[in-house]
Amino acid sequence: MKSLILSCLLVAMASAHSVKYYPSFEPLSDELIQYINTKPSATWKAGRSFEGWTVSGVKRLCGALEDPFWHKLPVKVHPTLMDIPDTFDARKQWPNCPTIKEVRDQGSCGSCWAFGAVESMSDRICIKSGNAENFHISAEDLLSCCHACGFGCNGGFLSAAWEYFEKDGLVTGGQYDSHQGCRPYTIKACDHHVIGHLAPCSKGEQPTPRCEKKCESSYNNTYNSDKHYGTSAYSIKREVTQIQTEIMTNGPVEAAFTVYADFPNYKSGVYKHESGAALGGHAIKILGWGTENNTPYWLVANSWNSDWGDNGFFKILRGQDECGIESQVTAGEPRV
Repeated sequence: MKSLILSCLLVAMASAHSVKYYPSFEPLSDELIQYINTKPSATWKAGRSFEGWTVSGVKRLCGALEDPFWHKLPVKVHPTLMDIPDTFDARKQWPNCPTIKEVRDQGSCGSCWAFGAVESMSDRICIKSGNAENFHISAEDLLSCCHACGFGCNGGFLSAAWEYFEKDGLVTGGQYDSHQGCRPYTIKACDHHVIGHLAPCSKGEQPTPRCEKKCESSYNNTYNSDKHYGTSAYSIKREVTQIQTEIMTNGPVEAAFTVYADFPNYKSGVYKHESGAALGGHAIKILGWGTENNTPYWLVANSWNSDWGDNGFFKILRGQDECGIESQVTAGEPRV
């Protein structure tokens, strides 16, 4: 009996040692920033961000919900893997596709799931068409009209967004107040995080826009004629080389990861969770990879405008499914 109890204690101690400890600081605090910036092993730098925001406000921006079982997409597996370069940047690979370089702004709305999707769709249309078709797929149309995608500004499912593109199609539409395309984004762009070139975001989350199946009066096309479609929707196998091959072959992909309390303060370097609890799921666009100071990373575009992070982009640890980013990669091919 004593030996059994001792064995159980040893197993419990081993399990306790295998669980990584993350110190907790008040989210968005100077103490958290100081901890990151003075930790010798940290691979990234933090800075002041989301001035005047509450933690609940930041959580509302994290709108990537876990896909329900009925939205599970087929897993695409590349049978013959390409020669993978050490560094890849879709902005340099396809320089004549300007949407790849852009950082959009979701405003005060948990619409990251829609932005990550339409950003990748826009890039892939340009790439597949050989730069002949160059426009923005509308985040507004996806956010407001795909009722099976989730809850609009209160979050949505990545897989359902790509299914909607394939089955129902999406019209064009640029950023807020751009008057580009059929349905531009109507939620105001704003400074989420620092005092930048825009007005501060409103403290409350904006309501989901109405689904209006018509184009702006100044746009010279009808809603139905402006539709663009995908030919497939799929997820990517959780392997680094599979994700890399997909990006090199077809263009940037949408992915989701768990946002922890330290992430909103990211400024530079290769992000790795160092402090704090989970705030929610967030969708983004992966457009490349590389290595910085011997740390492998994914190159990612966020949708919190270019004042956040590294001009709107960030790097995150590659190869260890950091925050689940390699487990939730979604994409599809456009019809051109």
